[in-house]
Amino acid sequence: MSAADFQQFMSQVDVQALKDYVKAPGKCGGANQSDGTVLLSITHSNLKARFMEIRFDRHLSIGGLKDRLQSHCGSSPSAMTLQLKDFNNTTVAIMDDENRPLGYYSPEDGYSIHIIDSDPFSLSKNGWLEDTSLVEKYKISDKDYESREQNYRKFKNEKLAEDPEWCIEKEMAKKRGVEYVPREVQSDPNFMQDLAHIMSVGQRCEVQPGAKRGEIKYVGQAKEGLPLGYWIGVQYDEPVGKNDGSVKGARYFECDDGFGGMIRPDKVSVGDFPPIDEFDFSDEEI
Repeated sequence: MSAADFQQFMSQVDVQALKDYVKAPGKCGGANQSDGTVLLSITHSNLKARFMEIRFDRHLSIGGLKDRLQSHCGSSPSAMTLQLKDFNNTTVAIMDDENRPLGYYSPEDGYSIHIIDSDPFSLSKNGWLEDTSLVEKYKISDKDYESREQNYRKFKNEKLAEDPEWCIEKEMAKKRGVEYVPREVQSDPNFMQDLAHIMSVGQRCEVQPGAKRGEIKYVGQAKEGLPLGYWIGVQYDEPVGKNDGSVKGARYFECDDGFGGMIRPDKVSVGDFPPIDEFDFSDEEI
């Protein structure tokens, strides 16, 4: 048999072996997939995060399971104790025999595996895998920064020399080809008070631009994070807002994230503005 014929023969053997594996009971793609695998979520004694659900082969040994979990949590298999928990988060088994298959402990889809890491020097200890504030940040001295041929400080100074009113927002508007509208600078704490006083919490409203509808949840002066003057807090009917009723740490009202907005009174109209029913077609519409 020539080398080419032998290579072709081995290729056919590999393909057939793969087909046999896939079609075998309990293997991926086989008719008994639900019986041969189980979907479990993972928790960890040192980590706050709850890992996504992972599908495991019931025939996988506990030792092999630990090896696989190491890549997800960073714990050494030798330091792991695995607890199998049911739907009520009650421990139903301590999986301590590394030679037994996972299926021996009768896990079900939706159960979870809780990893207890006993290694005092574990990578997962003390938040090192989750708390980025513990990671030492790279710092550069002013001298080294200035020695760079190009840096933002030089770029900014060049732009300010050309235009004393230059700012990064203005530069971005120029690149997008749109008109730059400076941020509002307001020194009057009673700005738009006359418009705000005709509105009250609980009124239905419509906000421009976009004719967005909602309910007024706040009428009053700005706190930290907003220009001085009066503002209207609106809870939109749909998730077209920018916040959850708070701006830069200042709480104005409560709503789900993405449903709240703080708007100047001149952009708000109050009246009979019921929620829009997209499925309520009039007789004149087709």
